[in-house]
Formats: sequence, C-alpha cells, structure tokens
Amino acid sequence: MNPATTLETLYEALENQSLNEINEQVAELHPAEIASFLESLPPKQRNQLWQQPGIEQGGILPYVSEAVRVELMENMPPLEVATAAENMDVDDAVDLLQDLSDELVEEVLQAMDVQYRRRLTAVLFYPENSAGGLMNTDVLAIRTEMTLKMVLRYLRRLNKLPEKTDALMVVDCNNYYRGVLWITDLLTHSPRLLVEQIVSNNIEAIPAQLSTHEVARLFEQRDLLSAPVIDEQGILVGRITIDDVVDVIRAEADHNLMVSAGLDKDDDMFAPVFATLRDRSVWLGINLGTAFLAAWVIGLFAATLEKIVALAVLMPIVASMGGIAGSQTLTIVIRGIALGKVTATNAPWLLKKELAVSILNGTMWAMIVALVAIIWFSNIKLGLIIGIAIIINLFCAALVGSLLPLILHWLSIDPALAGGVILTTVTDVVGFATFLGLATLFLLSAS
Repeated sequence: MNPATTLETLYEALENQSLNEINEQVAELHPAEIASFLESLPPKQRNQLWQQPGIEQGGILPYVSEAVRVELMENMPPLEVATAAENMDVDDAVDLLQDLSDELVEEVLQAMDVQYRRRLTAVLFYPENSAGGLMNTDVLAIRTEMTLKMVLRYLRRLNKLPEKTDALMVVDCNNYYRGVLWITDLLTHSPRLLVEQIVSNNIEAIPAQLSTHEVARLFEQRDLLSAPVIDEQGILVGRITIDDVVDVIRAEADHNLMVSAGLDKDDDMFAPVFATLRDRSVWLGINLGTAFLAAWVIGLFAATLEKIVALAVLMPIVASMGGIAGSQTLTIVIRGIALGKVTATNAPWLLKKELAVSILNGTMWAMIVALVAIIWFSNIKLGLIIGIAIIINLFCAALVGSLLPLILHWLSIDPALAGGVILTTVTDVVGFATFLGLATLFLLSAS
C-alpha cells in the first residue's frame, strides 16, 4: 500500500478511535514504518497511536527522530524506558538515554538488569559523537591459541550470533586486539588449524575516541561491513557495523541540509507553534541584521539612486551574480573539508584555482551584462561600471568562499551553519558598494 494512503487511513482511524482498524494496520508495519508515521502525525494523533496496546514501544523508539523521541518518552515511567532499552542493541539504547536528563538516566539505569547496565555504562563513558559512543559491545571475541574446531564448538553453544556478524574478533590472553577471523575462513579451513595461523590483519581497529565523521569516512574508503573498536591501550571494547555508519551518514546529510536554513536536523515538523517560533526567530533575527547592513550601504548612495534610476534596476544583478558564484565555491570547499580532502597543504592551490575561475567567469559575464545594459539604457559608462562591479564582486566572492570555511573550521565553527550568512552579507555589501560607488564617481560627478 502507498505510504501516503496508509497514513491517511491511519489518521482517519485515529480520529474515529477505531481501535481494531488501528491495530490491524499497525500489525502489518515494520517498526521503522510506524516510527515514520509517528513523526508524520500531529501531537494529538501521535500520542493516541503511541498509547495503542499493539505498539511495541521498545522496538520503535530507535527509529524515531530525537525531537519526537524525547516527546514520547516524557510521560513514560523509568521502568518502561528501562524495559524498552533492554530490548534494543546497546548502541541504540545509548542513543535513547542520551536524549534524557541526567536525573532520568540515573533512574532508568537503576531499573535495568545489572549485567545490561554494565554494558550500557561502558558505552555511555564515551562522547556521543565518537566511535565509542557509536559502538556495540555485543562482540564475539576468540583467542589466538584456539583451534578452529574449538571456535565452531563455541559458536554452536550460543543461542544466536550478533546481527551482521561477518567476522569474529581475535584477541590475545590480555584481550588486546590482534585481527579478525572471517566466517568464510572459519568454514573453509581445516578444523585443526589454530586461529593465529589464519587470522587476518587487514582490518585496522578504530580508536574509541575517533569522531563518528571519521568513522564514516573509514567505512567508505575501505568498504567495511564492520570494524573493531579499541581503547587507548589497544584492548578490544566493541565493534561498529555498517548500519550504525549509515545512520551517521544520514544524520550528517540532514544536518548539512537543515543548518543551511538555520534549523536543527531534529526539528519536529509537527511541534507546537511557539516551540517552532522560538527556534526559527533567532535565525531570522541574524538575517535581519545582515539585511540592515546591506540596506545601510545602499542608503549611503541614496542621492545617486535618486538621480540615476537605472542603478536601482541593475543593482540586484551585481549582488545576485556574486552570491551564486560565492555559494559554488563555498559548497566545494565545505564538501572538501568534510571529506578530508582540503587541508592547509593544498588550500593555497585551491584558492588560486578558484580566484582564476572567478576572474575568467567574471570577465565573461561582465561583458554580457555590460552589453545588455548599454543596449537597454543607451549608456556606455553604465555598462562599463556594472561590468567592473561584477568582476570585483565575483573575485571577492571566490576569495571569501574559499577562505571562510577554512577559518570557521579552524575556529571549530560549523562552516555549513555560518558560512552562507557571512558570504551573502559580503557579496551584497561589496556588490552594492562597488556598483554604486563607481556610479557616484563616474556618472554623478560627470553630470
């Protein structure tokens, strides 16, 4: 069934309080699909669906966005949250607890099984955006001195293997990581062989303190399905699987998309009006300040605009061309930084290249715009002035677009969040000041 149709049917069933129809629909859905529907419902209907007897809350919570998850857990007793967490993988349970207040986290931990609590606190020790905070402690570790026959016997005694197990982690007697034993090697080699004879050292362990961004990059570069995680001493503490990395990649993509508009990636589209108003007003206020700055620059040349109306018609072209050119450079550099391809070593070369492109691009489009302006207003000086202004603005846009992300990154400020606002302000101010300044100098003085 079409998701939109299902959502519409579910919404009507909730409005009519048709419990049987709701339960029938929910029973056919995967937890991730139910989570998607919860995020797509207004608060009243969302709470109705969440309280339905057929809803397995523990299975759904890992798939719900942070903002909605916090709202759903607000009225859940600590014991219920603990029960839900115990039915999740450790890494998902950690994500769940990191959304709660410190006091509630303590209550939830106390309500948990002691053994599970120990596994959970081992991960909670690490920062949220680190490999340690992303890892799962559910790891199958074997010793180097074991034979393959012993390993097979050990695996048969287990009820089930951890999900997405493509290899067993190999450690020595002190639990130091030594490599991996691929399941395929285990099944295809002689049972009499020792693990140390066929252990693979191709998979390097990931330090627990490594950022999740770097973890995602390693998985992409090395085509990994899973990877071991070690502490500062080299002791095996967990593993990261590809599904965890996919979540990181998606979160980063959502982040880059949302922050460009000054929004949080976990914003709830059905949040109350005043909550949304509070979150968006700050960004609008910042943009208003930059708009006033550009307006102030225009105001300095009010006398020129009053006498030469054509300037008001052509003025947006200069700012717009600079803004687009600057955004192209800004996007390229931000992406390069995110992928680790732009560093202090190659940044000067990239800067020279972008400046060269801006000059060539500026010259080409300046000639076109100048020609249009000359034909339109029958004024050769006006055409030359707007052409020069476009070249200068595109050059400044490329300069700022190249250097700004590097400076912001060095200051530990997200370039995707602040870069666009600063760049737009620079291209507007430089564009208006150059165009109107040259017009005042060469047109107004000449008249």
